Amino acid sequence: MSDTTATAHKFTNALAKERSPYLLQHAHNPVNWLPWGEEAFAKAKAEDKPIFLSSGYSTCHWCHVMERESFENEDVAKVINENFIPIKVDREERPDVDLTYMTYVQAASGHGGWPMSVFLTPELKPFYGGTYYPPDDAPGRIGFKNLLTELHKVWTEDRKGIDDRAARAVEKLQEHLDNENKEVTGIEPDAVLQKAYDDLSGSFDYHEGGFGSAPKFPRSTGLNLLMRIHRRFAEHEDKTRESESNWAMEMTAKTLRGMANGGMRDHVGGGFHRYSVDGYWHIPHYEKMLYDQAQLLTAYTEAWQITQNVFFEAIVRNTVAYLKRDMLHNDGGFFSAEDADSLAAPDADHKTEGAFYVWKAAEIDELLGKEDGSIFRYAYGARRDGNARPESDPHGELKGLNTLFRAVSFKKTAEFFKKSPEEIKAIIDKSIATLFAARAKRPRPHLDDKIIAAWNGLTISGLARAGAALGDSDMTALAVGAAQFLHDQLCSEPGKGLHRSWREGERGPKAFAIDYACLIHGLLDLYQASFDVKWLQWATALQSEMDTLFLDTKNGGYYSVHTDMPNSVLRIKEDYDGAEPSPNSLAALNLVRLSSLLAQDSYKQQAEKIFALFGTTLKDSTSSVPVMAIAFDLHHRGKQQIVLAGDSTTPEFQALAAHLHRKFLPNAALLHADGGAGQQWLATHNEAIAGMKPVGEKPAAYVCQNFTCQAPVTTVEELEKILVHQH
Repeated sequence: MSDTTATAHKFTNALAKERSPYLLQHAHNPVNWLPWGEEAFAKAKAEDKPIFLSSGYSTCHWCHVMERESFENEDVAKVINENFIPIKVDREERPDVDLTYMTYVQAASGHGGWPMSVFLTPELKPFYGGTYYPPDDAPGRIGFKNLLTELHKVWTEDRKGIDDRAARAVEKLQEHLDNENKEVTGIEPDAVLQKAYDDLSGSFDYHEGGFGSAPKFPRSTGLNLLMRIHRRFAEHEDKTRESESNWAMEMTAKTLRGMANGGMRDHVGGGFHRYSVDGYWHIPHYEKMLYDQAQLLTAYTEAWQITQNVFFEAIVRNTVAYLKRDMLHNDGGFFSAEDADSLAAPDADHKTEGAFYVWKAAEIDELLGKEDGSIFRYAYGARRDGNARPESDPHGELKGLNTLFRAVSFKKTAEFFKKSPEEIKAIIDKSIATLFAARAKRPRPHLDDKIIAAWNGLTISGLARAGAALGDSDMTALAVGAAQFLHDQLCSEPGKGLHRSWREGERGPKAFAIDYACLIHGLLDLYQASFDVKWLQWATALQSEMDTLFLDTKNGGYYSVHTDMPNSVLRIKEDYDGAEPSPNSLAALNLVRLSSLLAQDSYKQQAEKIFALFGTTLKDSTSSVPVMAIAFDLHHRGKQQIVLAGDSTTPEFQALAAHLHRKFLPNAALLHADGGAGQQWLATHNEAIAGMKPVGEKPAAYVCQNFTCQAPVTTVEELEKILVHQH
C-alpha cells in the first residue's frame, strides 16, 4: 500500500482487483487507474480522450515520490480523471509495454527512467512523454499539474495535429529500429576483445574501482567479459598482451572488492543494493533487486575460480544466505525485490529511503557497548554526524545517519586499537549479529513477492555456478528448487507455455523473449552443475519454443515481444546489456553453448545470424554488449567438450567433477555419459558420446577440442595435465 494512509480507504479504483504488488500500491489513489488492457483502450476510444500511461515498479523510490506528490493529490487526480484515461503498468510484469514507450521517451527526450509518464492517442500511439514530474513548475522543468492542463488544451484545440505527429513519430521510430541493424560479417574476434578492453580500461576508476563516475552500477556482465579477456590475453602468442591480461583481472578484482566493501553491500544482512549514488561505493540507492544478486553471484564465483581468494568466496556465501533467508518462496521460486524506502519507526507518517539500513552512532554504541561500538564504528566508517556526503543526500534524509561500509581493514583496526586481528574479527562478527537482531525489530521494507521467470533464470545460473564451484550441494539444491518451481508453476502445462510471472497461485502474462533466454541460460548451468539431463532436455525444448514465438526467421535475431502480440505499436530487437542482459545477447550465448553441448549446426547458424545482425554494435560499441561479446568469442575460439563417463555417485567421479567445477573454464561444455537413458539421449544429438564409457571400473574424463577427443583419463592429475596443456 502507499506510504500515507489518509487516502487508504476513502478511494478504491480498478487496480484493487489486480495481483501485481505495484498496481495494488496504487489501488487507493483518487486517480481512476485502469490496468493495461482492452477495457481501458475501449474507454479511451468511446470517450475520445488521450491515455495517460504511468509505468513503474513496486520498489521504485521516485515512483513513490510521484505517487505521494501527485497521484494522492485529489486536485491533480480530478484533472487526470476528467481529461485522460489513466493506465498503470507494472514494468516488471509487462516489459513489452514499458520497452515500447521507453524507446519513444528516450528518442524524444534523450533520457529515460521510472516512473515513466507517457501520453497516448486512443490508438496507443505516443505523442508526449517523460519520466518523473514534480507537482509544480521547477527551474527548467514543467510541473505535472501544468503539463496536464497544457496537454488537454492541445488535445482539444489541435486534435488532428496530435494524431498526425503521433503516427509520424511511431513510423519514424520503427524505420530507425529497422535500419539500425544492418548485417555486418567478417568481424575479427581479437578486435572485439581489444575494443572491449580499451573501452573498459578507458572508463575505469583507478582509485575506487568501477567504471565511469557517480552513480556506479554493478554491471556484472562487463566483469564476466573482463575475466575472459584476462584468460584470452594470457594465452596469446603475443607476450605484450601479458600486462593487459593482468590489468583486466586487476580491474575486475578491484571493482568486486570495492562493491563488497562499500555501502552498496548490506554488511548486516547480506545482499547488494541497486547501485552506489557516489563514486566511492559508499552510499547506495537501497533497493535490492533479485537480478543483481543473481549476476553478482556469477561474477564473484568466477573471480574466486581464477584467484581462489577466500574473500570472494565469503561474499558468494553471504549473498546466498541473504537470498535463502529473505527472498525465497516456500515452494522454491525467488521473489523480485525489496524496496529502498521504509518507515523509520512504526508510527512514522511516511517512508524514507534507506531507513531500514542506516544507523545513528549513538545507537551502535548503545547496542554494542562503548568499546566494541568504537571499534565497530571505526572499521565501518560510522561517524557522530553521519557519513553521507551532502551530494549523496540531496533530500537530507540521511542527516546524522550512517550507512555501513568497510572504511578500515581489520588489520589496521587491530593496530589502531592495539588488539590482534583475530580479536577484532571476533568483535566484528559478534557486533554484526547484535545489529542484525536489533534491525529485525524495525519496520521492514516492502517485499515485491511476485516471481519473475527471467530473474529466476539468472538466479538459477548464479546458484548453480556457485554451488558447483564451491562444492556446496545446498546452493545447487536451491537452483534445482527454483527450476522445478518455474517448471511446475509458471508454465501453462508442465514445462510448456512459459509465463512471465507468478504471484499467490496465479500466473501473469505470457513470457517474453528475455524470460526464455534467461531460463535457458540458467538450465544450461544447472545441467553442468548437477549432470541431471532433464534440465538440458528442458532447455532445448524452451529454445525451440522461443524460436517459434520470437525469432525473425528472415533477418535473424529475436523480437522482444511475441510475433503476434496485439496492441504492439513497435517491433523491437534489443541488444544493449544493461541491468539485465538483452534477449539477443543471451540467446546468442545459449545457442553457441547448445551447439557445443549437442554438436548441432543449426544452433550455431542461428547465433551467427545474431552476430551479423548486431555486428555494428559488436564492432564499434563492444562494451555495451558484453554478453554478446562473450558469445562471439566463445563461438570463434573453438569449443572444448569435457565428458565425464561413469557413475556420478562414486567418489572418483565426484573428484573429477569437483576439479573441473573449481576451475575457470569459460570455453568448456561439461557433459555426463551416464551409461543409461541420459547418454542415449545425448548420443542422438552428439554421436561421439555414444562410445564414451568408464575405463575398466573407473569413471573417466574425455577432453575434446572441437569434437576431437584425447584418450580418456581417470585421475585428477592426468586431467589437470591435459587442461594445462590445452591452455
